[in-house]
Amino acid sequence: MAVLALFILIGFVVAKLKVVNSDASGVLSKLENNIFIPALVMGTFITNFTVEKVSTAWKILLFSFAVELLVIPLAILSSKLATKNGYIRKIYTYGLSFSNFGFMGIPIVSALFPEYEMYYIIFTLPLWTLIYVWGVPNLLMDTGEKRGVAGKLKALLNPMFVSLIIGALIGISAVKLPEFITSVVDTCGSCMSPLAMIITGITFANISIKKVLTDKSIYFVSLLRLIVIPCAFAGIFILLKKLIGFEIEEYYFVCMLCSLAMPLGLNTVVVPAAYGKDTSVAAGMALISHVLSVITIPIILTLFGV
Repeated sequence: MAVLALFILIGFVVAKLKVVNSDASGVLSKLENNIFIPALVMGTFITNFTVEKVSTAWKILLFSFAVELLVIPLAILSSKLATKNGYIRKIYTYGLSFSNFGFMGIPIVSALFPEYEMYYIIFTLPLWTLIYVWGVPNLLMDTGEKRGVAGKLKALLNPMFVSLIIGALIGISAVKLPEFITSVVDTCGSCMSPLAMIITGITFANISIKKVLTDKSIYFVSLLRLIVIPCAFAGIFILLKKLIGFEIEEYYFVCMLCSLAMPLGLNTVVVPAAYGKDTSVAAGMALISHVLSVITIPIILTLFGV
């Protein structure tokens, strides 16, 4: 959390000191969308979408898909209750559908449950897929205009989704890339999260922080993401175990709970910013949910005894 806060502070300070101009957020966001996020996605699939891993972990892949397909309708319904603004509603829907399961989730799982880290990474592959098949093109890149089949296909063929397909093909075919290429992909992918937080800081420097921090709907969505959703799904499986004896493997439960208990993701800031959209609510949502998660994540994990 200190690392995240420091990157946000860097962005805030450089913007306030006019080290970067007012267009910096848009420029950096375009770099994120076209280079760094695609590299992160490609690297993830090259490393983890292999025949060996998929063939031995296909059940957890199906489990992940099933959980997320239940989360999305809940996210859509909840966002309708949170705001009447169509654009902000899509931001909330994305944030409730997809947590920061990568940058926050992987380090937490690797530190607390190192024996489950590989299972968790495999568990997140369907989440990456749904993000760039549905989430980004339909919620964060949507211009509000009605699109035909050609328009929807164009939105789908964004750099992030294309990189996902390329990474999956390389991973499943076990093609050995030259070391300098994998080094470039890994290095660019590592830039994604720090730059996203810097962009969040720059956004905060150019908006009314008081207005954002007093927006009740942001707290409503953050608490749904951090407490209600993980508790609801964990509770369902506990009830199923007690009522009918249905039980899942512990690593399934840990992977599900950790992915659902993470704060709201950062794509809600970086993707719309690249298209010149207002990201003030998304930045507030990211900041508040990440700060609150310092308290909620230990409580959730302790509450369900993992």
